[in-house]
Amino acid sequence: MPQQLQLDAGKPWKIDVPLRQAMDNINGAMKQAFPRIHGNMFTQADYRKLGEVVDKEIAYAVANCKLEPRADAMLHLVIAELSAGAEAMRGKGKPSRHDGAVKVIEALHAYGRHFQHPGWVATGGK
Repeated sequence: MPQQLQLDAGKPWKIDVPLRQAMDNINGAMKQAFPRIHGNMFTQADYRKLGEVVDKEIAYAVANCKLEPRADAMLHLVIAELSAGAEAMRGKGKPSRHDGAVKVIEALHAYGRHFQHPGWVATGGK
């Protein structure tokens, strides 16, 4: 499996409806939380709940998304980052909960650069 995200011959990878829905839901949850995270007003319980939302949407995407194999391989790199961020937000491992949220946001930006998702604006910017 490739170790870093790549485009499909210079173009973003095609996605399907289940992936679009799951990523919109993750991005929406992060956008809603972003001001409080950025202002250091997010509690451990808030982070845990947000991590659980990300995990639930990842599970939905994995169960329902059907991409062509090369696009799927690229998606798994994004999912690995989302999952690691969600795990940290749930208080697992070494990264702080805040760093977990940052990791999820970075994964959302990478997703937007590498996948065809009409109207996509990742949390915290372009």
